[in-house]
Amino acid sequence: MKDNYKFCSIILRPSVVQFVIDQLPLLLLCPIGLLVAGMDEIPFSSLIAFLSLLISLVLVYRFIYLRKIRYRIEQEQMVYEHGVIQRSVEYVELYRVIDFNEHQSLPQQVFGLKTVTIYSGDRTTPKLDIIGLPVDNKIVNIVRERVEYNKLRRGVYEITNR
Repeated sequence: MKDNYKFCSIILRPSVVQFVIDQLPLLLLCPIGLLVAGMDEIPFSSLIAFLSLLISLVLVYRFIYLRKIRYRIEQEQMVYEHGVIQRSVEYVELYRVIDFNEHQSLPQQVFGLKTVTIYSGDRTTPKLDIIGLPVDNKIVNIVRERVEYNKLRRGVYEITNR
């Protein structure tokens, strides 16, 4: 039997750099729009300024949303909390986890981040992406250990055909 100290809750949050990766086009468009709107003799300058401010509000919301994301890995389940105005909490029982995947987009490679995907037999959350983790984070090993522990504890066996 494993020691209980290994099963304390682990809390993960996406890196702020993931926001820059995801929103780079809008982050570039917004200040350019404000700069162009401030120039003299530009047609529709007030419309450009309004759209730039609207994009700014969208970016602020998306930043807050990313900062509110929390992945909690407990002894028996993973908990995914997200949302700003309406918070949602999704649970994945660890004994239902089937497979793992780590991948990096090109911008994530440049900034040293990765996305870990966890596949499960859970009906409501069959796929859970844990985004914006540092590339040296070994969360897959920890989750795998907890999955095996929970499958053993519950007597869950996997039967495969080759």
